[in-house]
Amino acid sequence: MKIAIGADHAGFQYKEKLVAELKAQGHTVSDFGTHSVESVDYPDFAHPTATSVETKETELGILICGSANGVAITANKHQGIRAAICWLPELAALARQHNNANIVCIPARFVSIDDAFKIVNTFLTTSFEGGRHNRRVEKISC
Repeated sequence: MKIAIGADHAGFQYKEKLVAELKAQGHTVSDFGTHSVESVDYPDFAHPTATSVETKETELGILICGSANGVAITANKHQGIRAAICWLPELAALARQHNNANIVCIPARFVSIDDAFKIVNTFLTTSFEGGRHNRRVEKISC
């Protein structure tokens, strides 16, 4: 699978570990930064990640910051992006099944790296259920 990933300084270390794991699993990963723990502005990484998913350059995306709020708000400004903040694997499953989320946003300051791996793996392996949920998802865009 082709996956886009981006993070700010608070999510940098998680991003690095997730990129390594995703590549080890055979995924193609487009890493939109950041590339250090130096303080940066999250939109600088959320926008290119969301654009990659929006234009179908990549299939799904992962964004990581301290609370996940900033990256989620930014990504959701893009048409066709449904970015969901997930702090449990069960939320990642529901985001995919019911909302056809295409970007998972992880709050690095509130989940362990082990939980982040579980959230991402659940997100990547769960499919949209369609049906009644499709009607609702079609009403999201302005």
